[in-house]
Amino acid sequence: MTIFGAESTTDEVLEGVDLSGRRILVTGVSAGLGVETARALAAHGADVVGAARDLAKAEAATASVRAAARDGGGSLELIRLDLASLASVRAAADALIADGRPLDIIIANAGVMACPKGVTADGFETQFGTNHLGHFVLVNRIAPLLKPGGRLVSLSSAGHRYSDVDLDDPNFDHTDYEEFVAYGRSKTANILFAVEFDRRHRDRGIRAAAVHPGVIRTELSRHMTQEAQDALIASITANQPEGAPAFHWKTVPQGAATSIWAAIVAAPDEIGGRYAEDCHVAEIATGTSRRDGVQPYALDPERAKALWAKSEEMVGERF
Repeated sequence: MTIFGAESTTDEVLEGVDLSGRRILVTGVSAGLGVETARALAAHGADVVGAARDLAKAEAATASVRAAARDGGGSLELIRLDLASLASVRAAADALIADGRPLDIIIANAGVMACPKGVTADGFETQFGTNHLGHFVLVNRIAPLLKPGGRLVSLSSAGHRYSDVDLDDPNFDHTDYEEFVAYGRSKTANILFAVEFDRRHRDRGIRAAAVHPGVIRTELSRHMTQEAQDALIASITANQPEGAPAFHWKTVPQGAATSIWAAIVAAPDEIGGRYAEDCHVAEIATGTSRRDGVQPYALDPERAKALWAKSEEMVGERF
């Protein structure tokens, strides 16, 4: 069996894989990792449903996806999805349910990072509301479409180590807002959601995993100044374990590879309810100074159940 790692690309991970007849939903296909994920899947025959807030932008950004689909026998269709609006999320989910075609895989890729303090259309803190609650409602509403043996891949980040979720003050009503604390909360939530979704659906053979794509230059960092980006990289470098290789940026195809690996290649029991990075399941981190691994609180099954209940309360919907 081929062993993949930090420098593996999407095409390397999918070499020799035929995805003909498999229908895969990818959120955030207007830039970066979402476009590359969709391209690689379509190039190997998958029928990709790409979701994006700005359809005009997505249409322009996915020219490479349509070209890959033509050459590889796959297809691409686009749907509108604004994760910062539950009305938009519910409309997208309702349309998919009404269409009725089943899904093999959902890759919850879209997200925002280090935003100034703000709120979504429904009054949720922007990062938690967009990265977690939007996907929470979307995925749960369309879960009946997932085939037995299907998978959910929830994109998280090593940034989850900045903070556990705060179930008492998710919207920073009583806490001083810090961009990366808010980002950390949302990325921890992405992992905990996968943990609980996996528990609820594994009896149907459906498994869920969270992944860290790596540090890549994409539009995700658009809210950060160059100075802030440089400071972040300096912090990552300073906190790396002794003897670890020097930090380097991943390319977009390398960054999207772990999503593809977890969705297609990895054994279901290997990744179910787990957190993956660099195309392997991550080890439990014992401190906050290392740049790899997963913090124990992000895989805590009781914490995952509590977040699920809090999320249902916040969105006013039970799943």
